[in-house]
Amino acid sequence: MAGFFSLLRRLYLSLYNWTVLFGWCQVLYFVLKTLNESGHEHVYDAAEKPLLFSQTAAVLEILHGLVGLVRSPITATLPQISSRLFLTWGILWSFPETQSHVLVTSLLISWSIAEIIRYSFFGFKETFGFTPSWLLWLRYSSFIVLYPTGISSEIGLIYIALPFIKASEKYCIRMPNKWNSSFDYFYAAIAALGIYVPGMNRTSLHCTPHLYTYMLAQRKRALSKSKRE
Repeated sequence: MAGFFSLLRRLYLSLYNWTVLFGWCQVLYFVLKTLNESGHEHVYDAAEKPLLFSQTAAVLEILHGLVGLVRSPITATLPQISSRLFLTWGILWSFPETQSHVLVTSLLISWSIAEIIRYSFFGFKETFGFTPSWLLWLRYSSFIVLYPTGISSEIGLIYIALPFIKASEKYCIRMPNKWNSSFDYFYAAIAALGIYVPGMNRTSLHCTPHLYTYMLAQRKRALSKSKRE
């Protein structure tokens, strides 16, 4: 019975990883094609559908960690996926004024390359039981460039969206109401920006220097282990 569940787990995770990989390949393809043919102003429109699918599918990774399908710590998975979803749905999709900015291009290129590498890595691991050495190196080295470009694009787009958030009052809850409470999305976005600022939230794994240091330590362990093997 244990062997059957192990096989079922591998089949499911293989299907999941290759499916989401295909989605991110589409994102990168549409970004590069549109950038070459029409310019950065039209990149989001071209890549929107596969972006929304691929990034939203990552919610399942939180569930994977909770039920024990994967060993990734939920403390690392949750803040990363949450911030991606906030950018995808809470900024880009919600405020079309941000969609034509050049930072959308740098964001989507950084995200898609990183995710193509990551889902390829886990796809090979679950399907074939191994990962090529070059893919292992990319998995634990590409973030050195892609993480700063992705994070800076995320911060820039949240900042650019702030005046549009404030003017629209979208997602705000004003008093009086039956819940006797209020919520201001503008200040929530500012709080989200604060998470990225060094020193403001040292207990959070998503704090930029903290997460970068964590990833460097992971890289050292993974590459050292591969050399010993």
